[in-house]
Amino acid sequence: MKIVYWSGTGNTEKMAEFIKEGIIGAGKNAETVVVSDVNVDELLKEEVIILGCSAMGDEVLEESEFEPFIDEISTKVSGKKVALFGSYGWGDGQWMRDFEERIIGYGCTIIDNPLIIQNEPDDCKQECIDFGIKIALA
Repeated sequence: MKIVYWSGTGNTEKMAEFIKEGIIGAGKNAETVVVSDVNVDELLKEEVIILGCSAMGDEVLEESEFEPFIDEISTKVSGKKVALFGSYGWGDGQWMRDFEERIIGYGCTIIDNPLIIQNEPDDCKQECIDFGIKIALA
């Protein structure tokens, strides 16, 4: 499984690593990939797609790398299982609700509720690991 993410402060990257730990602990292979390094064709071969992005600006996805990536895959992911995660520092998580709605609109099935964590994920490490386990078992 590939965990594709964008992280500005390192919080979403930490979440990705903790989620990876849960997936591997559940007996599946997993790797983290920064969105700028993802091979879309390889990603689309995956049964489950795991996407993480922190909230930016007025609770939107990061616009220079992550948003163009989502636009690129939008017409290619119908029928896929998708797990979403990310961190935020303000607001109430609207960016993730909007992201989830978009992904569902592309014809995907969301695995569990998206995982959002405010600020540093260190205190929520087990929550991230448990999310990874759920993904592995989906």
